[in-house]
Amino acid sequence: MSVNILMPALSPTMEKGNLAKWLKKEGDTIKSGDVIAEIETDKATMEVEAVDEGILARIVVPEGTADVAVNALIAVIASEGEDPKAVAAGGGAAAAAPASTPAPVAAPTAVANAASAPATAIQPAAAQPAPASGDRVFASPLARRIAREAGLEVTAGSGSGPHGRVVERDVRAAIEGGTARAAPATAPAATPATATAPVAKPAAAPAPVSAASDDQIKRLYEPGSYEEVPHDTMRKVIARRLLEAKQTIPHFYLTVDCELDALLQLREQINASAPKDKDGKPAFKVSVNDFVIKALALALVRVPEANVTWTEGSMLKHRHADVGVAVSIPGGLITPVVRKAETKTLSAISNEMKDYAARAKVRKLKPEEYQGGSSAVSNLGMFGIRDFAAVINPPHSSILAVGAGEQRVVVKNGAPAVATVMSVTLSTDHRAVDGALGAELIGAFRRLIENPMGMLV
Repeated sequence: MSVNILMPALSPTMEKGNLAKWLKKEGDTIKSGDVIAEIETDKATMEVEAVDEGILARIVVPEGTADVAVNALIAVIASEGEDPKAVAAGGGAAAAAPASTPAPVAAPTAVANAASAPATAIQPAAAQPAPASGDRVFASPLARRIAREAGLEVTAGSGSGPHGRVVERDVRAAIEGGTARAAPATAPAATPATATAPVAKPAAAPAPVSAASDDQIKRLYEPGSYEEVPHDTMRKVIARRLLEAKQTIPHFYLTVDCELDALLQLREQINASAPKDKDGKPAFKVSVNDFVIKALALALVRVPEANVTWTEGSMLKHRHADVGVAVSIPGGLITPVVRKAETKTLSAISNEMKDYAARAKVRKLKPEEYQGGSSAVSNLGMFGIRDFAAVINPPHSSILAVGAGEQRVVVKNGAPAVATVMSVTLSTDHRAVDGALGAELIGAFRRLIENPMGMLV
């Protein structure tokens, strides 16, 4: 019996991915464990291994296809004894759709010109009649949402997706090209003679505020005065998660100034004592950010009530301090996690972060390397930023925003003096870490930064 290959979920939060490359072609023999494709998620490029054996009879989703939904059918393998050509021709037991999706009943409507936009039937939502029994419409969730926001409804037609499925580009083409056709309005049902007097309805709730549509925004600018660059998967996921974080997490902010002079002197001594290889290259080079990671990890252990994750049913109190570190990569950012950071030396943290940063830039991090954690560090000091407030990265309960160290005039023993000072702002999830607890956490962090020898013992 033929085997369907579905789009894998490479992380718990993955909903879609890009099928970047097929490493096998139709007709190739597949063995269990063979790497057959490369999938791009919002964070990394992952290799997909086959778990079944046979011959790759049919590739359903070509390489380079973007936004392939998890569990969508991407290929079919002919098992031993099956004719691959017959499997390919027959679609591998209705292989055109995932096993959980029934095949469309109606055949696609013919399109006069294959290069033109699909003749998708889109009707005003208010005038939509109830669909006939069994007349199921096949459209992607995104296509339905775009049509709904435009006040239209996808009801039937021939889409450009697999097997006539209506997808985003079909709806946009119909809207922008003016090809959306109105559905005939249906007459309201007659009121029965025995109907009682109408009951007063409660006042309708105010409509939720929604962002301006793409078309509304574009109309504000002169045509040809801008270049339109479509969002890639990473940017879409970042936008969705940041919006979710600000809408669902009650952020609370605490800022302190930390003196760095003792830390900078200790850092210089540590780096000067680093062993060197035969080429004179030091085994490590500790940065200020490495001290920050270590200090936050130790502070979380010393204030365990703040080393938590909020869930609707309980509070998860972590036994170790797993600290995420925001790393900028082309097109966005990623937050690899330093596990059990409180137990690691500064040199170990330094080398681990260099490895994470190098692999993050080529999207080679594994999901387990950037998922989880209870807090994170976002450092913009190297860009000259003095202070800022970072957005919490769920499921974390806090994030520390680190500014640049700079010389400032401070008061010591009642007299002005010059010190190297770094401003840091702690964002907390107020459901899990309230103001007093957050103050205790950032206070512990400052004491470690200003007395850095405590991080070496």
